[in-house]
Amino acid sequence: MQVRAKKSLGQHFLTDLSVARKIADSLQPDGASSEHPADVLEIGPGMGVLSQYLMERDDISLKMVEIDRESVDYLLVNFPKANGSLIEADFLKLDLRNFFKGDFCVIGNFPYNISSQIFFKILDHRENVPQVVCMIQKEVAERIAEKPGTKVYGILSVLLQAWYDIEYLFTVGEGAFNPPPKVKSAVIRLRRNARKDLGCDETLFKTIVKTSFNQRRKTLRNSLKPLVAAMAEQNGLSPEQTAMFVSDPVFDLRPERLGVEDFIALTLKFRQID
Repeated sequence: MQVRAKKSLGQHFLTDLSVARKIADSLQPDGASSEHPADVLEIGPGMGVLSQYLMERDDISLKMVEIDRESVDYLLVNFPKANGSLIEADFLKLDLRNFFKGDFCVIGNFPYNISSQIFFKILDHRENVPQVVCMIQKEVAERIAEKPGTKVYGILSVLLQAWYDIEYLFTVGEGAFNPPPKVKSAVIRLRRNARKDLGCDETLFKTIVKTSFNQRRKTLRNSLKPLVAAMAEQNGLSPEQTAMFVSDPVFDLRPERLGVEDFIALTLKFRQID
């Protein structure tokens, strides 16, 4: 029995066993042991190429979430250990609190077409997700791990780096998959940092980051102009006061020049309008 890769699900099945083992070994939950295994969720196990190495480990307690019925049937037939630990569901719609009462790590070969959505859901559960190991499109991996000052640095870079330390581990060629994707892949590891809160309005922080990068070629003065105007009107600022607000040199910069702390400072500055 084989599973057909479905384009609608963005499936590219990993077939290189050495890569699969390397990904599995990259997951290093702090304090995990056979006496105290760490809870781990694998997203999209497919035909279990990565899962088989995770199942060998006695320092983790593995659950898997798979949306594809054909893959579910394959896993249950070929991996008896999957029985009882396999969740047939869409990860993006899954209420994780029903399956994990405390912390859990995340691992997987993320479908390229929903990788950003997966990361946003992980961010929503960041207080319970201390570590993530994932294979994604190389371009996206570089963007997430990149530091400020480059053209690939963007929204996900800022939002994930606010809460996680990110390591680019290794590149994976197209030939490691069936069917082979048209682009290279990469494996990254995210470890939750010590930050407890941003020290600013998190909703406004995300709005400023997203609005800034939606027009990344513009300076912040231009890309954030609608946001500044709306807040100025809401708080009764005069044109002179608004002009004074955006005269700060930070508004001369493009968004890729700002790190996490810079965006936090900018968010706090916006609160001065209130």
